[in-house]
Amino acid sequence: MPTAGAVDRVAKETGLPMYETPTGWKFFGNLMDAGKLSLCGEESFGTGSDHIREKDGIWAALAWLQILQEKKQSVENVVKEHWSKYGRNVFTRYDYENCDASGANLMMTFIESQMQAFVGQKFTANEKSFIVKYADNFAYTDPVDGSVSQKQGIRILFEDGSRTVFRLSGTGSLGATIRLYVDS
Repeated sequence: MPTAGAVDRVAKETGLPMYETPTGWKFFGNLMDAGKLSLCGEESFGTGSDHIREKDGIWAALAWLQILQEKKQSVENVVKEHWSKYGRNVFTRYDYENCDASGANLMMTFIESQMQAFVGQKFTANEKSFIVKYADNFAYTDPVDGSVSQKQGIRILFEDGSRTVFRLSGTGSLGATIRLYVDS
């Protein structure tokens, strides 16, 4: 779910289907089995294809080499061409590790209780204004089997496509990890 919104724009402009899933490789399995996708990736730089049901760094490197071979351009020029056509996102993630789990859950509950009041609000940073379009706690319904995964992360989405996401991660070894994503 926290993957940059740039993926959404490219899929929309090219007419390709795109599925926004919760974080975790397991959510791609049903989509691949049903033939709904052949390329997948997640925010931790995992990229893969339906040829192997796992993250595959070699596949990603080969895909880039193929692009460079076909275009006969430098990586810099390929990326600049992409940005000129689809726009450029700035994406960052902040991890707050080893947090008290009860405090982290309390924080998420508080943000969720307040998030609807954000809708329509205008925030300004670095001389740029952002108006909140909507806010939710992301729930994913698997289009293959109908299973639902609730409370996958609090999203605050802005009219210009920017977003902020708060998510608890269970991958840390001690306490809770709070992840804050900012994408604009």
